Amino acid sequence: MRPRIIIVGSGFGGIAAAQALRKSDAEIVLIDRTNHHLFQPLLYQVAGAALSPADIATANRALLRRNRNTRILMAEASGVDADARELCLADGRRLPFDYLILATGAAYSFFGNDQWRDHAYVLKSIDDALAIRAALLGAFERAEQCDDPDELRRLLTFAVVGGGPTGVELAGTIAELARTTLARDFASIDPRRARVVLCEMGDRLLTAFDPPLSQAARRMLESLGVEVRTGEAVRAIDAHGLTVGDQRIDAAAVLWAAGTQARPAAQWLAADAAKNGAVKVAADCSVPGHPTIFAIGDVASFDSGDGPLPGLAPVAKQQGKFVGRLIAARVAGRSAPERFQYRDYGTMAVIGRSRAVAEIAGLKLKGLIAWLAWSLVHLMLLVDFRSRMSVYVHWAWSWFTYGRGRAC
Repeated sequence: MRPRIIIVGSGFGGIAAAQALRKSDAEIVLIDRTNHHLFQPLLYQVAGAALSPADIATANRALLRRNRNTRILMAEASGVDADARELCLADGRRLPFDYLILATGAAYSFFGNDQWRDHAYVLKSIDDALAIRAALLGAFERAEQCDDPDELRRLLTFAVVGGGPTGVELAGTIAELARTTLARDFASIDPRRARVVLCEMGDRLLTAFDPPLSQAARRMLESLGVEVRTGEAVRAIDAHGLTVGDQRIDAAAVLWAAGTQARPAAQWLAADAAKNGAVKVAADCSVPGHPTIFAIGDVASFDSGDGPLPGLAPVAKQQGKFVGRLIAARVAGRSAPERFQYRDYGTMAVIGRSRAVAEIAGLKLKGLIAWLAWSLVHLMLLVDFRSRMSVYVHWAWSWFTYGRGRAC
């Protein structure tokens, strides 16, 4: 019988692993709770009404149609029996495996304040993005009919918590939505008066970037009208807003982008975990003590020598490709590199139309040139040609017309 390789998760790492195993003499089983691969780096543009969900999501079966050795299951993993080499599913089934690749990703962490989940929006799925879009556009619609000055101010106030790339991108998108896209769409209100507040507990935004680029990003946000608050922790979030430091901010929506927690793969395996719950993996991305079980992407903590690798799409893709090729070589009886080596091509964050910061191959870019580089890289990272063309057309339309995407 052919060996069975189970991949849990159809994100960047899982898809890369499946594609690397396409020609192997093995049975591949890809399992995910959804039936599509999601390009998460552009999810904020769906939330901001710039793109349609179909522009950044592709069906797993369409992506892996050429993988004749691959079976796709829409199911949810709930645990691993490492001794029996079985993956446990939420519906009670148990699937035996010879090799297991865990690419289950991460969820947002509220740092022990789980009661805030009921009042803050997060951005990890299409449903999350559509919920944020509905909250933003719905707030403007309610403001159009509001006669209470205090309630009007609340309806035109939006708070983003977290000064990393996601928080910065969300804040810039909301500001542009209010100040350009919706500027002439209402008769009773002026959307340009909307207040967008970005809250970061640290002393600067985008701590993964050099300080000059962090400062440039802050200036770009402030040029869009975003109120940036650093060095103050969020103390409370409720249905009507949040408290930052000692100040109360009434807001129509609070968007949380402050931190992530790995999915519970470490608990499934009783493995050593980092502070964020990610599995501490060996040099070949395997789980120590379990040489046939691998963890990649956001669910893994890989020490590169300079600290853990960041939770970025390129890391997950490179790890997925490496592990897929490693397993394929073992199945075929060939030798293969036993240590994963990450190639860092740079880091980028977009602030708005023609505004971005980037560090690429030692170059520090900002403004329009960084935005063009960001656009090119993200277009090429999209998994299929149809998505690239659709996103390109929508970006061109939005850039020239300041319009918004479909189904808004």
